[in-house]
Amino acid sequence: MQFKKKSKIKLAIPTASMPDIIFMLLIFFMVATVMRTYSGLKVKLPDAAKIQKLDVSKRHISTIWVDKDNNIVMDDITVKDVKNLRNLAYQKRVDDPQLVISLKGDQLAKMGVINDVHQELRKGSALNVNYSAMPSGEF
Repeated sequence: MQFKKKSKIKLAIPTASMPDIIFMLLIFFMVATVMRTYSGLKVKLPDAAKIQKLDVSKRHISTIWVDKDNNIVMDDITVKDVKNLRNLAYQKRVDDPQLVISLKGDQLAKMGVINDVHQELRKGSALNVNYSAMPSGEF
């Protein structure tokens, strides 16, 4: 008795449409991605007679908001105790040596809190600080 050899069936996944599928997925993720911006606190910046714009790119700027109720937020991280600001500033400074800290304090914020923030930044070796203000129009 002789057995006939069965021909092997080749199973393959068709890959001709693979680039089309990848391209559609790429477009989907590009459209569905939302770039997040920092919201911070609602502060009313003080007026200033002379203002100079920074020549630093936005990725090298870290923002600290202090509102009229003396709440402190650093890049969407709420700071419960002003002493924690030292560690946050130091870690950001280690990650980015070109870091500029922009301090946005409300007009009605207590100067003691602003001074405490400044002292903690000094202890965290974040000495490159920018104070934000609105132009008053009196140039």
